[in-house]
Amino acid sequence: MEREMMSLKKQSFLRTVCALAIPVALQSMLQASFGVVDQVMIGQLGGVEVAAVGLAGKFTGIFNVVVSAVGAVAGIMLSQYMGQKNTAETRRSMVLNLRVCLILAALFTFGGIAIPEKIMGLYINDGATVDAAGQYLTIVSGTFLPAAGITILSTYLRCMEKATLPLYAGIASSAVNTGLNWILIFGKLGAPALGVKGAALATLISQLVYFAVIFVMYLKYRERAENTPTGSFAWKQYLSMLFPLLVSEFMWVLGENVYAGIYGHLGTAATAAMTLTNSVQSLAIGALCGLSQAAAILIGKRLGDGDRETAYKEAKKLLFYGLAGSLLLSAMIFFVSPWYVRIFNVETSIRELTVQILAAYAAVMPFKVLNMIIGSGILRSGGKTTYVMVIDLMGTWLFGVPLGILTAFVFHWSIPMVYFTLSMEEGIRFAVSLVVFKRRGWMNQLEA
Repeated sequence: MEREMMSLKKQSFLRTVCALAIPVALQSMLQASFGVVDQVMIGQLGGVEVAAVGLAGKFTGIFNVVVSAVGAVAGIMLSQYMGQKNTAETRRSMVLNLRVCLILAALFTFGGIAIPEKIMGLYINDGATVDAAGQYLTIVSGTFLPAAGITILSTYLRCMEKATLPLYAGIASSAVNTGLNWILIFGKLGAPALGVKGAALATLISQLVYFAVIFVMYLKYRERAENTPTGSFAWKQYLSMLFPLLVSEFMWVLGENVYAGIYGHLGTAATAAMTLTNSVQSLAIGALCGLSQAAAILIGKRLGDGDRETAYKEAKKLLFYGLAGSLLLSAMIFFVSPWYVRIFNVETSIRELTVQILAAYAAVMPFKVLNMIIGSGILRSGGKTTYVMVIDLMGTWLFGVPLGILTAFVFHWSIPMVYFTLSMEEGIRFAVSLVVFKRRGWMNQLEA
């Protein structure tokens, strides 16, 4: 009888993980697959345009990661307070984090519209690429405010274990984006051929559609607070979670932008090759990112309910799932990459570099996935985000950036070797994260 009960619990846990992880994974993979289509379209314009869109994406990546930090704090608070069945604090947490996201979005929007060429000039010194990237960034900056709303609303719905709703909104957005890209980039159906500007407009319109759909879903499914919050808001607790995550995410993405600068100074061909790998990386990570989301929500609810032992056991299971999935996907990337590069209208040298970079990516991908689950999901779920900040800063700035500069500008290695060497920091970060995980100091219940 006891064995049957344990078997049922395992099945129930796996079903819950799948219910949370699969919609998130499908949404990420869907958006990434549409991104491949978009990239193929832009790839028909030439290497300069491919590099320009990729570099503009690095700046928008800074915004996405900073806002994701606020979304992560919102996820911690919402999952724990939902685990405590405290609807008043759930509502207050939702509103507060939405306001913070919107303020950050307004700042990034101003920068992207006011000084786009200066920002893009930090990445590459090729005038044509800077001009094209600046035009793209000016328009895409209009997506920051709706993206802020999407981040918090999606987090709320997933914490309610309604992960399919953001998936439906993502499907609508991705379909609109791909259709408009085809029309506006190439001038189909009587529209003018706008090239890179057309790609930016398609992105802007699709994000507005995404926000509109998910906002309607939120209004329909939100939980009504049964009472008002008691006492003053725990600002010290909130800032102790938010500040380390902001520092961690900002410094991590700044490191990624340093990497982009290193690649950019290795030449336009190297930058284009790295850009062509983005969609494959997004697809691969997207396939397993749902495990990270599931970890943050499920472990957070266990900790909110005070069940530390179950939280620890379930966290280990999620890490095992991530390892198995990442090894399978790494093998697939290694064997498929030679066929993938053939769909792009770029020089043979760029295709060869892309295949080599993807081989390096396949080798380090298991560590990337495990770091995503343990860092972005498990260790953050208790609210002690300082652990994650220290680990991320150490990996990126003590190992990744110095190795990138050394191999690119001192040893003058090729971009695949530069990428592989600096990516070794993922292994170091995982080793440290595993030690922190086993010591259990991250397991914490938030104050109401």
